[in-house]
Amino acid sequence: MRRTTFHRASLATASLLLLAGCGSQSGGGDEGSGAVSPTPASPSASASAPSTGGSSAGCTPVTSELAAADSGRTFCLAQGGTLRITLDGTERRPWRKIAAAGDTAALKEINYGFMLRGGDAGSAYRAVAAGTVTLSSTRPLCAEPTAPGQASCKGLQEWHVTVRVN
Repeated sequence: MRRTTFHRASLATASLLLLAGCGSQSGGGDEGSGAVSPTPASPSASASAPSTGGSSAGCTPVTSELAAADSGRTFCLAQGGTLRITLDGTERRPWRKIAAAGDTAALKEINYGFMLRGGDAGSAYRAVAAGTVTLSSTRPLCAEPTAPGQASCKGLQEWHVTVRVN
């Protein structure tokens, strides 16, 4: 009887650890980049380079490509400026197509090029009018199980930025 109790407790502990690991992402390795938290720990390279966009209180000028680490931030872009977004994913945890909401006439989608890896999402935009646009995407927090009995989760990693066109 004691041996059975030990196995049940071990199985329960292992299951909890497996499920807990599903929600904690390091942002590196083969699983793609991007923290689960929408607030980056430090400013990205796009925030520290010289400005090419307009400036406005409470937003960072867009100077280069945005990535998953930029989630939750607000960026400024001058009319005529361009914005590129690349979200690195994996085939097992793919990013959905980047969607625009708000004053969508402010940004015109332009040719991004092509994606080389399955699971990545990318878009490019040109600022054509004043307005505020929210760009967003999601991807699974956990890869889908590949065999019976594996744990799965239905959680989504969200990514969004706000772009103010001046």
